[in-house]
Amino acid sequence: MNRTDRLVAMVLHLQGRRVVRAEELATHFSVNIRTVYRDIAALGEAGVPISGEAGVGYCLMKGYQLPPVMFTAEEATALFVGGELAKQFTDASLHAPTVSALDKLRAVLPRDRQDHIERLTQRTLVYGRSDQVAPEAAAQRWLVPVQQGVVLRRVLRMDYRGRGQETDTARDVDPLGMVFYGGAWYLVAWCRLRQDYRHFRVDRIRRLELTPVVFPPRPDFSLAKHMKESVARDQTIPVRVWFAGRAQERARRECYATLIEEKSRDGGAEFALFAWSFEWMARWLLSFGGDAEALAPAKLRRLVRTEAAKITALHAE
Repeated sequence: MNRTDRLVAMVLHLQGRRVVRAEELATHFSVNIRTVYRDIAALGEAGVPISGEAGVGYCLMKGYQLPPVMFTAEEATALFVGGELAKQFTDASLHAPTVSALDKLRAVLPRDRQDHIERLTQRTLVYGRSDQVAPEAAAQRWLVPVQQGVVLRRVLRMDYRGRGQETDTARDVDPLGMVFYGGAWYLVAWCRLRQDYRHFRVDRIRRLELTPVVFPPRPDFSLAKHMKESVARDQTIPVRVWFAGRAQERARRECYATLIEEKSRDGGAEFALFAWSFEWMARWLLSFGGDAEALAPAKLRRLVRTEAAKITALHAE
């Protein structure tokens, strides 16, 4: 990025945020601190009203911004969440253009929309990549009110049906964050019924009410830390798999756990990893066709055969 483009991008970056530290600007634009100081001085000389305070950061003077685009909170949310998904699910060549486009969009939003987006993006995580069929749009009708609960810290009252359950359970929860993995959105919340953190798959919510009750902030809660601990706790099923050489890049990209190579053979390699469920792992391995083989445990091999038999039966003449 040449200096002219960087100066314009820096103004857009500042427009989209209340206060930005010099270190954050340096990291964002891949320059050193002294370059940031020179760029800020150049913008000031050009008439851009930037104020700065030592130990706090830089901000644009109130009123210096492009006319606001009249996006609703839901529209802005959809665009930014879509951007997070695009950054995760597309190749690296699209990452920088996506970030730049989102910065331009953020810059023209009214201040209340910027705050809404900032809170939501801080409480949203996207993990891995899935080739599973995503839930139907109708099943995701609760996504927007769930996001509102997360941003506004409002208690959600819902009827929820967990996997394998035949009846719904009534829950009041404090929504703390949104996580996308395995082709679906999950709400991470403090369940008042169970008195513990729980993950609720959004498309399994049967009824939802955004109550007026505001729950207190949890300054000690970190969504990223919670998910890291949750994954470490839940990934307790050791699995060994063989991947052909041409399939290994995709396998590493889509797998939620780290693949540990054990030995090479037959144009590929055997890997050790952990699975959240045998059922998911069996379906995922089948999506590779002949480029993947379940080696252990025996239960996983049986499930792969069972799922393959179902597919064969569907295509029988």
